[in-house]
Amino acid sequence: MPWDPADRREPIALKDGTKSIATIIVPVEFFPLNPPTAPFKHPGAMKTPYPDLRHFTVRDYGNRIGIFRLMREFTKRDLKATFAINAEIAKRYPPLVDAIRAAGHEIAAHGISTAHIHHDGLSEADERALINDTRTAFPDAKTWMSPARNESYRTLDLIAEAGFETCLDWEADQRPLPFKTKTAPVWTLPHYGELGDFKLLIDRSQSEEEWAAQIIETANYHLSIHEKEGASAFGFTMTPYVLGQPFRIQALRQVLDALAAMDGLSIATATESCQAFREVAG
Repeated sequence: MPWDPADRREPIALKDGTKSIATIIVPVEFFPLNPPTAPFKHPGAMKTPYPDLRHFTVRDYGNRIGIFRLMREFTKRDLKATFAINAEIAKRYPPLVDAIRAAGHEIAAHGISTAHIHHDGLSEADERALINDTRTAFPDAKTWMSPARNESYRTLDLIAEAGFETCLDWEADQRPLPFKTKTAPVWTLPHYGELGDFKLLIDRSQSEEEWAAQIIETANYHLSIHEKEGASAFGFTMTPYVLGQPFRIQALRQVLDALAAMDGLSIATATESCQAFREVAG
């Protein structure tokens, strides 16, 4: 789409009067013990020489234990999240996918696994095969997120061709944007890497209190600019093997309670958020 800076566009008013929409994105990922290094290792991939059982089992803990802690907290507050799931997870752990679906959350397709990075070194046929194999695992998914949120120049065209309508790889704005493709537009939800729990708690070694404060401050700021700049939206990750740890549950609860109590803020799935903006797009 044409470049559209915030100071040159009219504010958007959503039909239900919501001022801002927050989307919780839960990555549900498979990490192989011996990941490939080309084109790069996934940020959450194994860290020490093979076999890195310490990091492997922490990530397995997230899919066995941590993810259910997150879902219990969501259920207590009747909140729905977008769970971005690798196709390899659907193959290996179908009861986990069934539990997510039964709880009413959105399931987004998250590529094959953390070892299958999309990049321009792939041929078009090879990348199309990765997307089609993922689509087979999630035939009803409307939302796509690339492994490591990495794309080639053709990824958007290929996911649109496969029937995906929403993408979680981008963070270029404070409202969802329609990206032109060869077939149909793909709406991109602003997914803020700077708010990711892995980025803040693991990469930057910030405290749980700092993480919570930054999420809450982001939501407050989005609400504060509504009168001048119109409705907004943002997404951020809650990673099962990071936030699902017992000593971080209190910070998780603080964030969920604060967001749920904010007047004018809605917590919705990625598809719901983009649909709200699509309905009023000029």
